[in-house]
Amino acid sequence: MFKFRSGVAWRDVPDRYGSWRSLHTRFRRWAADGTFTRMLQAAQARADAAGDIGWLVSVDSTIVRAHQHAADVRKGGGGRSAARGAG
Repeated sequence: MFKFRSGVAWRDVPDRYGSWRSLHTRFRRWAADGTFTRMLQAAQARADAAGDIGWLVSVDSTIVRAHQHAADVRKGGGGRSAARGAG
């Protein structure tokens, strides 16, 4: 976790955590086999059982980006896509 909290490269992780190669190998193995997912699920389950998680989620549509061609759509179907279909 030190690497991700500090943002350092794998080679710059302090020696007290072990060889950076071993740490990187273990990280990749755990990411691939689902260990991190299981750890997160277990932590969430414990926190949920203790009532420490509020599961209310709010999504603000202003953060949702439209497709790049959505800006061409005009009222009444006069955009580029309508012109292509008329040909």
